[in-house]
Amino acid sequence: MKHRLDLAAWNRREHFAFFSQFEEPFFGVVADVDATRAHARHRELGVSFFQLYLHATLAAVQEVENLRYRIADDGQIDCYDRIHASPTLARPDHTFGFGFVPYAPDLAEFGTGLAAEIECVQQSTGLCLGPKTARPDVIHFSAMPWVAFTGLTHARSFSHPDSIPKISVGRLRSEGNRQLMSVSLNVHHGLADGYHAGLFLAELQRRLDG
Repeated sequence: MKHRLDLAAWNRREHFAFFSQFEEPFFGVVADVDATRAHARHRELGVSFFQLYLHATLAAVQEVENLRYRIADDGQIDCYDRIHASPTLARPDHTFGFGFVPYAPDLAEFGTGLAAEIECVQQSTGLCLGPKTARPDVIHFSAMPWVAFTGLTHARSFSHPDSIPKISVGRLRSEGNRQLMSVSLNVHHGLADGYHAGLFLAELQRRLDG
């Protein structure tokens, strides 16, 4: 489900109009989250670390309304009640395919859908593009467990309208007795600001802490 914003009454209407004229309206931030407790919890719960942090990421997105805004084909803004994941999923041959994983508040239920999509992608070839991966009510998600990055850019076609947030995570690294993980968030500046990025990162940290 979704509802349409009243742009005339929206306090960000000038921000939206201004940044929507840019060839590159996205801005990005990279920050560390403390994954120490999450990394211990995934073993206790008997789930993969990937499942745990992807679920925490989606749960955090649900809590930040501006990350649920999408620009419709007619230029208006829709706010979706629920956001799902379109992650890149790896294969043994080191290629990847795009997937679609529906969000469920329950971690186990979410894991069932994730496992099915991982199996589907691993049994396929190519990018797995389709109607589900083209849905607007998703985040584009990727994991790079090989790199503890401090910056990240994304391949984008500026001629293709896009307002979907892109979220990536990097390799765990030890710092004292903590396990830190880099998180990159790229969002359309007409829809969200640094304040909303901060809300997301704070909520993600809370979810990772359990």
